[in-house]
Amino acid sequence: MHFLILGHDGTDPNAPQRRLAVRAAHLALFKEMVEKGVFLYGSAILNDDGQMVGSMIVGDFPSRADLESQWLVHEPYVVGEVWKKVEIHRAQVPPLLLAVDTP
Repeated sequence: MHFLILGHDGTDPNAPQRRLAVRAAHLALFKEMVEKGVFLYGSAILNDDGQMVGSMIVGDFPSRADLESQWLVHEPYVVGEVWKKVEIHRAQVPPLLLAVDTP
């Protein structure tokens, strides 16, 4: 089951520092999830000035409960209080995109 996850950073003055403090751990976990075939795609969300203000991820989990227990509770941007709001939406990735082999 595919999900679109939108993580919105806090807007307080310390938000960018919190993001940078756990960014390496976030990217390491993201890479692990891609290698396992769980995450299909992700990107930083930028504001008009090009600053990171959130993240989006498309992932494949058996259920929303699995998404939350297998990843979200361990996600450094959640644990590190970077994302102040997380939206989780069911999604449908086109079969064409699922059939693409990546190097």
